[in-house]
Amino acid sequence: MSLKHAILVQLETEPSSGYDLLQHFKSGLGYFWNAKHQQIYQQLKTLSEQKLISLSLEKQKGRPDKKTYQITKLGTEELKHWLTNPVKPHKINDALLVKVYGGHLIDQENLQNELMLHKKTHKKILQDLLNMERTFLESPPQTQEKYKLPYLTLRRGILGEQAWLTWAKEALEMLKK
Repeated sequence: MSLKHAILVQLETEPSSGYDLLQHFKSGLGYFWNAKHQQIYQQLKTLSEQKLISLSLEKQKGRPDKKTYQITKLGTEELKHWLTNPVKPHKINDALLVKVYGGHLIDQENLQNELMLHKKTHKKILQDLLNMERTFLESPPQTQEKYKLPYLTLRRGILGEQAWLTWAKEALEMLKK
């Protein structure tokens, strides 16, 4: 997957400014696809040049014009084409797992402390995802129907975090022996 397609999916859902997109990557989308400020704006420029998105300017009092991006018909066709083609299975690059793998070279307490830090982060992410799920489940049936596919990605995130926390518990127990 590319940032290009993540942006097109978001813009297909709703027109957004670059700032709005950044916020989406920090919250919902950010749980499964990360992008930095510069990457988003660079990609918006490229998508605009390729005529996959269009731009409208909104006057703002005392501030620069707000740029809002919308997916174009060509962008929707590109997105549909991408959605119909299979993607390669996800491979992970996880520095923590490399440290665990080679952890026999360092003090086990150091490794335990690092695992505890990561565990704290994963607990926070899980709580955020569970809060998002609660909001979804409390929404009206028509809203649930509209967002059922994003909900499936949310469920994958929840299950992934739960699995990570289960693994961390096992790892910490084994390191303490």
